[in-house]
Amino acid sequence: MLKRVTAGVLDIAYLEAGDPAGPPVILLHGFPYDVRAYAQVAPLLPGYRVLMPWLRGYGATRFLSEATPRSGEQAVLGQDLRAFMDALAIPRAVLGGYDWGGRAACIVAALWPERVVGLVTAEGYNIQDIAASARPAPPEMEHRYWYQYYLHGERGRAGLAENRDEFCRLLWRLWSPDWAFSEADFAATATAFANPDFVPVVVHSYRHRFGLVPGDPAVAPVEALLARQPPITVPSIAFFGASDGVAGPGRDAAAEARFTGGLESRVLPGIGHNIPQEAPGAFAAAIRDVTAQR
Repeated sequence: MLKRVTAGVLDIAYLEAGDPAGPPVILLHGFPYDVRAYAQVAPLLPGYRVLMPWLRGYGATRFLSEATPRSGEQAVLGQDLRAFMDALAIPRAVLGGYDWGGRAACIVAALWPERVVGLVTAEGYNIQDIAASARPAPPEMEHRYWYQYYLHGERGRAGLAENRDEFCRLLWRLWSPDWAFSEADFAATATAFANPDFVPVVVHSYRHRFGLVPGDPAVAPVEALLARQPPITVPSIAFFGASDGVAGPGRDAAAEARFTGGLESRVLPGIGHNIPQEAPGAFAAAIRDVTAQR
């Protein structure tokens, strides 16, 4: 069921499924995807209250004020999620996400662990280390980030604005090379990219994470906390797609050490970047498993 709630600086659109009286689980999508990534996950979670919000800049979610910066930095994603929980009077929830959504979930788990029953995150610990962003990655990884560097310039902004569907469809293909998604699958999600704030939020995100633009002053204290690379102290399950064309299947021992509340890592053969849509059964099972660890 489509619902809306005023939360912080946003009017957040979200889908709700399952048992309204059940334990809440919040499932968060990434870029360039939307809540339809969880269309096959939600029915596999009977007994849960399943909430799937569109992130800022996606779908029917809207800013309440034209004066609010169209920031896509990591701190606002965490702040938006916390505000969403507050607006719905949810004291604690299981959080699941990937890409931008996994980052939001990791942030709330790290900074406000009392709000989190358990965490399911793709690519593990994905809180950005912005201070280290100028350090070059191995060439094998650098070429995967072409789209980020493209968006650093005004040509990239114009390219995303003029060709958003073609741009995002290409990323789907590159990032999930073994996933035979249909044009109908993509078209259903692409409607979320028509949001008037999609381009400015996306561009700001990929510029801010490299320290190229200032952030929203309202969340500067949160960014300062994230700069310390805080540990995640709640029970966690991390997914890695063996065919992930952007993040790659590699696990980072130093990043995994930041999970101090217990971590289980799961590598999924033949699965790319969009883990919940490509492997809904595995994602739903992880939600149930991490809940059982509480």
